[in-house]
Amino acid sequence: MTIESQERLTAAVKERYARAARQASAGEPSSCCGDDCGCQPDPITRDLYPAEELTGLPAEALAASLGCGNPTALAELQAGEVVLDLGSGGGIDVLLSAQRVGPSGKAYGLDMTDEMLELARANQQKAGVVNAEFLRGEIEDIPLPDASVDVIISNCVINLSGDKDRVLREAFRVLRPGGRLAVSDIVIRRPLPDVIQRSMALWTGCVGGALEETSYRSKLADQGFVDIDFEPTRVYGREDALALIRSVDGLSEDLADELYGAVMSAFIMARKPSL
Repeated sequence: MTIESQERLTAAVKERYARAARQASAGEPSSCCGDDCGCQPDPITRDLYPAEELTGLPAEALAASLGCGNPTALAELQAGEVVLDLGSGGGIDVLLSAQRVGPSGKAYGLDMTDEMLELARANQQKAGVVNAEFLRGEIEDIPLPDASVDVIISNCVINLSGDKDRVLREAFRVLRPGGRLAVSDIVIRRPLPDVIQRSMALWTGCVGGALEETSYRSKLADQGFVDIDFEPTRVYGREDALALIRSVDGLSEDLADELYGAVMSAFIMARKPSL
């Protein structure tokens, strides 16, 4: 992807997620799958968090959640750990992580969208969480020192980047030796048609920029990660594919057959080698 294309993608992602933050602040539902998913539940973001996990968290935190999984439930966070959420949005995974690591630990959230940061900080204040901090920046250039984080989580964000190698390089840099990457992301199971990969709406909606599992594994290994594992959490069916296609003007519903069974949410685990 050219620098110009990356800049256009970054601007499009900022606009979509700024709009989602404004919708969540206004009490309106937001969607990852497209500009307008109609009355159907978003096939990517629906039903990710058990009700008991949300006790004490502001409704706006859930409303702004545009993830495809629940990385905090799978990352096996321990008391005292330092956690970084790449693309933290309205803050739900940061707040959940802060609860899991306890007062001796800390959870950072990193986001490039001012509206999301404002919403996340408001949600933090409402929830009364003190061991969390939200940072402004891009996931390709993490504003933290080398070897400063025990665990990196992310929820359906790495697929949005136009330079995934740089994202993973930065993640490796800030992890301490023995630290782990535990992210939820969209992964494709077979090549998608060019029209889908070129669709800015589907890229910013989590599908167009997704990697195939073999490519994802290679990129992680190239940066030095070991113990790489992929655990499918949801494979999207035909009705899910139709919802995604219908969310973008100008795309034929026939493309749903190309997406059917080709897109999944996965929990991706890897580790930085110990010294």
